[in-house]
Amino acid sequence: MSDGPVVVLAGGTGGALLARGMLDVVGEELVVVANTADDIEIYGAAVSPDPDLVTFTLADIIDARGWGIDGDTFGEMERLREAGEEIWFNLGDRDLGWCRRRSELLADGLTPTEAMAQLAGSLGLRATVLPMADEPVRTRLTVDGRPVGLQEFLIRKQARGAIEAVGFEGVGKARPTRQVLDALASARAIVIGPSNPVISIGPILALPGMGEALAAAPAPVVAVSPIVGGKVLKGPTAACMAAWGLPATTEGVASAWEGVADLLIADEQAPGAALPVRVAATLMDTPERREALARDALEASDALSVQP
Repeated sequence: MSDGPVVVLAGGTGGALLARGMLDVVGEELVVVANTADDIEIYGAAVSPDPDLVTFTLADIIDARGWGIDGDTFGEMERLREAGEEIWFNLGDRDLGWCRRRSELLADGLTPTEAMAQLAGSLGLRATVLPMADEPVRTRLTVDGRPVGLQEFLIRKQARGAIEAVGFEGVGKARPTRQVLDALASARAIVIGPSNPVISIGPILALPGMGEALAAAPAPVVAVSPIVGGKVLKGPTAACMAAWGLPATTEGVASAWEGVADLLIADEQAPGAALPVRVAATLMDTPERREALARDALEASDALSVQP
């Protein structure tokens, strides 16, 4: 096994869980590149859901709901409701304080990458969590013929309606950060987490220069499928993939990563898939299983690295 960081591209719960398993395997060598196209400014706070979800998961403080901080209270949300404000995006008090601290750091002139480093450092995090870009990118959907922001669709509208198109506003003016490019250029393994291919990983790969950086990286790219037992475990993955013209199957995920990944890890064989498929247990419902999947991804990467 060569030296260098293990880079995981992640967004959402699946990517965060795989990153947590990888932390148990490689420790401080882990670098997570997190999607920032879900970001939203609300309640006077800069909220960055995916980087924060990854960070809270790595720090073992993630709430059982799958978002927010374990044991958090919601007094500020109640006070805002009592004052007549519509509350459709819930943030716990500690979570809100974390996000308002990010706002302060950004107002002081720090980049999102620098602000994330300070926040993660306050938790004593061993791994590195990198926002995919310092410039703003926002996922915008067309649902039932109308444009809508991602968070509004997922939370306020409860993901109701037909997703007809997915776009990434501002992506043409954004770039992978120097820290992201340096991590990829020195990586010993690059893993695409089992995240929603369209709205969690899609924005990362849409960044100008990201495709070239992955192609030039010394490490192979191994992707992990978010389809488990033939089903999507969480979120609008099937609807998003349908908007891309892809089925929510192992074959559909392989087609999404064709030209990006060298191999797909899935829990079933997929004859005729656009990528080679390595079969492994991909359900991460225990710490042991997420660590086992992380080890399998690294073994797959190592095997690809020694191929002539």
